[in-house]
Amino acid sequence: MSKKIALTQKSLLKEYELQGWWPLLSLHSSSGKNPTKTGSLNGYHPGDYSYPKTENERFEIICGAILTQNTAWPSVEKALIALKEKDILSPKAITSTPKEEIGKAIRPAGYFNQKAERLKLIAEFFTGLNGRIPKRSELLKLNGVGPETADSILLYAYSQPEFVVDAYTKRIYSRLGAIKSEASYDEIKEISQKELTRNTKILQEAHALLVEHAKRHCKKKNPSCTECPLLDLCEKKGVRLS
Repeated sequence: MSKKIALTQKSLLKEYELQGWWPLLSLHSSSGKNPTKTGSLNGYHPGDYSYPKTENERFEIICGAILTQNTAWPSVEKALIALKEKDILSPKAITSTPKEEIGKAIRPAGYFNQKAERLKLIAEFFTGLNGRIPKRSELLKLNGVGPETADSILLYAYSQPEFVVDAYTKRIYSRLGAIKSEASYDEIKEISQKELTRNTKILQEAHALLVEHAKRHCKKKNPSCTECPLLDLCEKKGVRLS
């Protein structure tokens, strides 16, 4: 095995430092920071892996994982802020609030009718857990929860060692030659967890760093390769990508 994924993590950590995902509204005006390129809130907590500390923070992360589907994070932040301002960012409130009202609040996140319905489903599911950690198989049975969303919930809301594979991950790893371009979600996840070890802190940072790197350098079109910290590892360097 080339160990490119482990080397990638080491290089990105040196370049961008700790990211402190998942951002939380409760940290926005207090001790939070913002090491990212596009996030607008100072809700990140680099080096502090004690979050979420409350069930409300846990549920906020879960809502964020649903809202961020096919949507940029700054838009999700606006939706979460609107939910909080309307005092409906809780399982009980979402369960009892009409879908139309929830949809109006989360409109910035797009697909608001569909996502409002999914928030109500996840709120009911969350309440039924009674504080226990859900199984991945349980999450995957929920309408609108695929592998990426399920692993995001487990990794960030419940601190479970499940690596999150998203479009950024696949793009970077395939360009580096660490995976085949046709590799499946489960294949990429398995390779990543073998190289990085199933350590929650490492897996959280690895995913967050890949997202940050994709936004700064490894863009889908016209990537900025000249000063890329992964240039020495990349098999696509010098190849025109568009």
